Amino acid sequence: VGIPLATIRDALSELPEERTPTREDWARLSEAWRSELDERIKQLNRLRDHLTDCIGCGCLSLDTCVLSNPDDVFGDRLTGSRLLVEQRGGGRKNGRREPERQKPTDKRC
Repeated sequence: VGIPLATIRDALSELPEERTPTREDWARLSEAWRSELDERIKQLNRLRDHLTDCIGCGCLSLDTCVLSNPDDVFGDRLTGSRLLVEQRGGGRKNGRREPERQKPTDKRC
């Protein structure tokens, strides 16, 4: 959930070696992480607020799953949450993804 150590190491290597870092130096470093951390906070808030909703994981254990995830179209694609936005690669998308319209090969209970 935090900032990877490799990212911190790379950022710290940009600090001047001939002097003590200033407030401006630290502000420049932290600015690069602010939007990424804000996005992670939004994602965690969505997760917290929707823990009792269908998240498209494929278990179909909630009454609302048939509305949000008919015929488990999300479970046919990948494991894990399909309805909560996840970070993949470097980018993010906001909102819910539309399910792929394909006929499932088997029914899950």
